Amino acid sequence: MALAKAVVTGSVFRAPEKRFTQNNVPVSSFVLNIGEREEMLLRVIVRRAALDEVVSAISKDDRVLVEGRLQITTVKNDSGAERRIFEIDANTIEMMGAGAPVSASASSSNADIVKFSQDEFADELIGEDEIPF
Repeated sequence: MALAKAVVTGSVFRAPEKRFTQNNVPVSSFVLNIGEREEMLLRVIVRRAALDEVVSAISKDDRVLVEGRLQITTVKNDSGAERRIFEIDANTIEMMGAGAPVSASASSSNADIVKFSQDEFADELIGEDEIPF
């Protein structure tokens, strides 16, 4: 069941692995730890060829940002108990940190990205009387 668009950051808990479907379509996946104090694991599924370069550059403990569609899958284990698995079908993956030049998006181009300088909005402060709460 697909829920909504999600953007998460975290560290790679399990390095990516690539498999192929019966129709020879490549599907990569890795596990991302999005928890800060305790482990909160999320499986990232990559079905887009545009993201292959980024996925191949990812290794364990790398920090990444992932944007995509959040999905919940329910599976039964051998004893019959149900277990929920949280997944993101990735549209965009970006490496974070000091040595992070690699990023890719399957649905947008670099022309859509707008970057602002650090001081561009420095003079536009919100006054106390403009805060609604």
